[in-house]
Amino acid sequence: MIRVTVDSIRISLKDPQRVVLLREFEQDRQLPIFIHATEADAIAAELKGFKPPRPLTHDLLKNCLSALGGELEYVLISDLRDNIFYAVLHVEQDGHAIDVDARPSDSIALAVRARVPIFVAEKVMDAAGVHPSREVETEQENLSVFRDFVETLDLGDS
Repeated sequence: MIRVTVDSIRISLKDPQRVVLLREFEQDRQLPIFIHATEADAIAAELKGFKPPRPLTHDLLKNCLSALGGELEYVLISDLRDNIFYAVLHVEQDGHAIDVDARPSDSIALAVRARVPIFVAEKVMDAAGVHPSREVETEQENLSVFRDFVETLDLGDS
């Protein structure tokens, strides 16, 4: 399992979905996961410290787990099948481990509220992880041809 943190939430220009970027601790590799706006807002609100007067859905789930004697230990983005991510809530209750199937977006929203670690299975990170800094370097290299051209232009003294 690879520990990650929520790096950012971005808006897709193609559709109303958002992208949550999970970044490896002390690494630059990221895992982009498309999520709906509602879950993106729930994650962002918690990360920004917004406290609504009444519990929102993910707050309610956290409260239910606690009321039933369970404690969320961590969440795991466990699988990627047919371009769909899967996640597991790992809950401890009365000395028993319980894994609950969940959507990654809900899992992340719950993890940030409960302040528990988020992990990604190695096979998932290997299949879908990206290195953004390498992509930026490649884009800069591609742009250098245009930069060289512009620098050689003689625009005269006017």
